Amino acid sequence: MSQNKIREKIGLINYPKLDKTLDELKIIEKFIIENDTLKVELIMQNKEAFKTVKEEIEKIAKNEFKSVLVSQDFMKKKGTNYGHTKNPNNRLPNVRKVIAVTSGKGGVGKSTTAVNLAIAFAQAGYKVGLLDADVYGPDVPRMLGLDLEKMQWNDNNKIIPAENFGVKTMSVGMTTPRRDTPLVWRSSVAVSALMQFLEDVEWGELDFMFIDMPPGTGDVQLTMAQELPMAGAVIVTTPQLVANDDVSRAIMMFKDIAVPICGIVENMSYFIAPDTGTRYDIFGKDGGKNTALKYDIEFLGSIPIDMQIREFSDLGKPPVALGTDEHKKAYQAIRDKIIKALL
Repeated sequence: MSQNKIREKIGLINYPKLDKTLDELKIIEKFIIENDTLKVELIMQNKEAFKTVKEEIEKIAKNEFKSVLVSQDFMKKKGTNYGHTKNPNNRLPNVRKVIAVTSGKGGVGKSTTAVNLAIAFAQAGYKVGLLDADVYGPDVPRMLGLDLEKMQWNDNNKIIPAENFGVKTMSVGMTTPRRDTPLVWRSSVAVSALMQFLEDVEWGELDFMFIDMPPGTGDVQLTMAQELPMAGAVIVTTPQLVANDDVSRAIMMFKDIAVPICGIVENMSYFIAPDTGTRYDIFGKDGGKNTALKYDIEFLGSIPIDMQIREFSDLGKPPVALGTDEHKKAYQAIRDKIIKALL
């Protein structure tokens, strides 16, 4: 078999579980023949997929060479040339407004808020995207009913975003072989993956891009502010004092890096007992409203503790689309305040 024929056959190997060849995905970084040895270097992140491809290459070439050496190199980084938060790059030039949805701590309903706000904007006729940047807790796919979706590429070798309820979406949760696969990444690797989602996804023209940030104040928040001209940040909290201690730090971070703050959403504000109609302030009262007053920022609204909101979110049925009129009105009222602040 000629060298060209071997190279051609290897290039036609399908990437595991994808209808794309190694050549189509531009995975073969080096193809070198020295004496009776074939050396192939592949740019691949997934170790299990690499093992499968390596075996296929060895099967094709074993009768032609004394030695077949297949090595793995992780995804090469593009030029990073990071911007500054006060003069950021623009890695999403086709997006009119970028909105960060963030929180000071986890467990306050940030992703639920991001999903429902993105859909509420789509309901108002806007073209909307949602990037799940919470790489260690990617909950967006499940909440949008996209938890079985996997990455796909188009003919231009761009990643096709998944779409539901009028919102284009990308998440690392769509890249793992199983739902319970942990992403044991250092922050630099997580940031590199998010940069790829900004540049290599076929987002198209969008009016709004929502970014579901990880909780806290760290590398992802800082890098996103360096790489995107943020139109504003929506900060999610509960009424609890501990949550508002943490959200205060998030507020000060966004002020320090010159990102406008649209306002605070107080989630899980209160509970109305379905049998008696009695209101219970389980996590305290007016914590988000008081924090907004303290820092002179807008209080966008309250979302109650409601079993149906939780149930619908777990089932991939966003309350703003499929819930009660009260659920819809709550998120849509917050949407209207954000639009007023931005436009």
